[in-house]
Amino acid sequence: MTYLLALHVVAVVTWFAGLFYLPRLFVYHEQSTDEIGIARFKIMERKLYRGIMIPSAIAVAALGIWLALLNLEAYATQWWFWTKIGLALCLYEYHRVCGRMVRQFQNDINVRSHRFYRWFNEIPLVFLIAITVLAIAKPF
Repeated sequence: MTYLLALHVVAVVTWFAGLFYLPRLFVYHEQSTDEIGIARFKIMERKLYRGIMIPSAIAVAALGIWLALLNLEAYATQWWFWTKIGLALCLYEYHRVCGRMVRQFQNDINVRSHRFYRWFNEIPLVFLIAITVLAIAKPF
């Protein structure tokens, strides 16, 4: 079980790296004006989303479910656990929205400013803090 937990943590770190970096790429992409730069950002966004974020998100879910099933009796009555699951599901929605934004940039139909993406980039931090506190402190 310790190795499963370690793999889960590695997958979470990898997923969060993408969740933090992709919106930052959106900031730079939105500010880019030259065709070569725009084409480069499209490639970087697509590869980050498909090659790193999607596999990491799948690994997080698979390993998380596996770990939960190993301790389901203990976790089933713990409010911190269900709150953590709810927040994780919100992160999957954020991930999905990021994917939609990648497609919008791919099709040159972005309608948001770099300021929007700078704020959008901060959302995963709130979830990271909350989920980490829940998983380690188990406050309720």
